[in-house]
Amino acid sequence: MRAAPAVFGPVASDPTVSRLFGQLASGGKRVLAALRTARTEVREHVWRLAGDAAPDAGGQVIVDIDGVLVLAHSRSRTPRPGRRRSGTNPLMGFVDHSRGGSGEPVVGLLRPGNACSNTAADHIEATKLALAQLPKRLRRGRQTLIRTDSGGGTHEFVAWLARRGRWLSYSVGMTSTDAVHQAVLKVPTSAWTPAVEPDGDIRDDAWVAELAGDCLTGWPKGLRLIVRKERPHPGAQLRFTDADGMRLTCFATNTASEAIAALELRHRQRARAEDRIRAARTTGMRNLRPAPGPTEPQLTSTFRPCEQHQPTGAVEPWRTPDATAGHSTCPDSGIPHQHSPQRVRQQADGPSCKIEANVVRRRQRPLMIRLIPYGTSSATTNSGSRIP
Repeated sequence: MRAAPAVFGPVASDPTVSRLFGQLASGGKRVLAALRTARTEVREHVWRLAGDAAPDAGGQVIVDIDGVLVLAHSRSRTPRPGRRRSGTNPLMGFVDHSRGGSGEPVVGLLRPGNACSNTAADHIEATKLALAQLPKRLRRGRQTLIRTDSGGGTHEFVAWLARRGRWLSYSVGMTSTDAVHQAVLKVPTSAWTPAVEPDGDIRDDAWVAELAGDCLTGWPKGLRLIVRKERPHPGAQLRFTDADGMRLTCFATNTASEAIAALELRHRQRARAEDRIRAARTTGMRNLRPAPGPTEPQLTSTFRPCEQHQPTGAVEPWRTPDATAGHSTCPDSGIPHQHSPQRVRQQADGPSCKIEANVVRRRQRPLMIRLIPYGTSSATTNSGSRIP
């Protein structure tokens, strides 16, 4: 933000921002609710001004929910005696800004480092907080798509998404069980459809098909189970769930009006969330603390890492080429895309910051060179004292 003063104006120093968030955290849950409401109103206003550039311009908004494993170093608060490394496993939610854009964070649910990745209660809570950050017209209905990996493929979470009166669209990853494996072996060759790339080309050695039968028993009505088989790259080890040397990946969705190849491409684009997580780490997410201290309230520990990152990450998708020079054009597709915050920071600082940091490190650990007169033994000096 300091690299683009024409866009963001003067930016406060790090100690000033830290004191501000410390005072806000001491205000209790009322301040937390007020900040979340303010972000919702600002987001709705910005989306209205963005027009065709808004994430909901295509008639649907996509929210990606994924877990982030953040390691932390702690000497006073350790998970087990004898270990000094602990961390957190927050559940993050990002609004997808299409292929050329970035992700807009809408939720950060702080969890301990030993939290399970497929806990349905955490996914439901994170989805509720993410929906509350969207405009009211997008908080229910098919125009909102919840997209997760296999951690969200649980009966409780899928049933909550498809509950009557909520009617959310979903695309959740599923675990390849033995029932899925047996169903894949029964699919005829003519039922497999070639997978496609974002530019419309056929994906090499990849096919998709829709499964039916006992695999859908116990799941909500209208669920479609789609599987993709793909030949692993050379050198990859096969799994027990692979069929005929093909890597199997399946997901569930309730979208009934699109072809399975397009649905599989839409779910595969969930990998953009990994880029959002990398950008979140660069903008402060790696500074999460493992757990609240003995004298630190739980609200302060939750507010500082997660709520502090939300305003910072919300600015990231709206960077413009003229403001930060953070865009370029992909040579393969010709589609403009954003550079990561780390790349923009390097472009703004230039190589001088790296040279200066290197000089500082050398000054902290100077290289000691001792000159020995010619003809003197390398083990002793003229005075007879050994060289250390």
